[in-house]
Amino acid sequence: MASDFLIDFETLDLSKTVVTKAEVLQVLEQRGRFEMVDGLLHFDTSGDLVVGYKDILADDWWTTDHIPGRPLFPGVMMIEASAQICTYDFMHRTENKDIFVGFGGVNNTRFRSTVKPGCRLIIAGKLQRIRSRMFTYLAQGFVDQKLVFESEVMGVVV
Repeated sequence: MASDFLIDFETLDLSKTVVTKAEVLQVLEQRGRFEMVDGLLHFDTSGDLVVGYKDILADDWWTTDHIPGRPLFPGVMMIEASAQICTYDFMHRTENKDIFVGFGGVNNTRFRSTVKPGCRLIIAGKLQRIRSRMFTYLAQGFVDQKLVFESEVMGVVV
C-alpha cells in the first residue's frame, strides 16, 4: 500500500473546523463512546477528499484500560473514526438519505506510530469507489503531520 500522504499540509488549511460535531451527529448515528468524529477540517463533495479529526483526551474512557500507565489510542478506534468520516462524506454523495451504513471491511491496514492522549488525530479519506450500496476510501491518520496509520475502509448500506 502506498504511503504517499493524502493531505498536502502546505496547501490545506487545517486550522478551521468546517463541519462541527453537532452537524456530524445529524448524519451519523453513533452516540456516546462511539462518537469518533469531533469535526471536519475539509469537506467538498465535488472533490474526492474529506478530512476530519478526533481530539484524543487524557480523560477519555479507554485511557485507564488501554494500556494502564501508558494509554494508547486503540488502532480499531482509529479505523472506526476513519470509517465514520468516510461515511459522512458518502452520505452527502448519495441521493437516498434514509439509509444506514455499516462497516463493510478493511484492507491493507498498517499502524505506523502510537497515538497518545493530548493530541489531535487528523484523518483523511480519499474516495476510491462508490456504488449505490457501498463505498471504498483510502484512509490515513496523522498526528503532528506524521503518518500514524493507513487503511482501506469499506462501508455497506444495510
